[in-house]
Amino acid sequence: MPLECRARPVDHAMSSSDAPADGNASTRPDDPAMAAVTPESCLEDTRRWLEKAVIGLNLCPFAKAVYVKGQVRFVHSPATTRGELLEHLGTELVLLRDTPPEETDTTLLVHPHVLQDFADFNDFLDEADALLQALDLEGVFQVASFHPQYRFEGSGPDDIANFTNRSPWPTLHLLREDSVARAVEAFPDPDVIVGRNIATLRRLGREGWEALFR
Repeated sequence: MPLECRARPVDHAMSSSDAPADGNASTRPDDPAMAAVTPESCLEDTRRWLEKAVIGLNLCPFAKAVYVKGQVRFVHSPATTRGELLEHLGTELVLLRDTPPEETDTTLLVHPHVLQDFADFNDFLDEADALLQALDLEGVFQVASFHPQYRFEGSGPDDIANFTNRSPWPTLHLLREDSVARAVEAFPDPDVIVGRNIATLRRLGREGWEALFR
């Protein structure tokens, strides 16, 4: 079942200066702080976010089942360029294609060293869709997204609603279309989930969100 419970952002005009410095959101490859970043720490950050926020706040009602069954694959990408990330994404898509869903239902590809700017990250999603076509996997998988600077069209940079898709590090989420279809059957009106999540986060507030990870 999918972890992604919100739609892709569509605001292509936003620049990195519009996004708040939130956690790792302001980190860049040449930042000295990146020297302390390891694959293990990135994946641990992602697991903690998944457990505390996505599952803990029930932002996605489908996430817990695949997580407790060990069907979520967490992968760190060492990519430092768009091309390297696209290549790694292709490798993971093929691996997911060749792996039974009972073993791996979904993959989180965490890439801390590339596409830290949300506008660039958002544009890259078009390349990801083109890759699905090239691999003849369109309609089999979809690539969703999480990012430290995630921002929905029409929302302000500090709007707490954006945090439904804000992750510790830039992350591509590989989803099986069959799992998405089952999720839609269970929740035919995704706006119900969206509205509930926004209400949850507004009650929690920014301080409450940050307290989750202390």
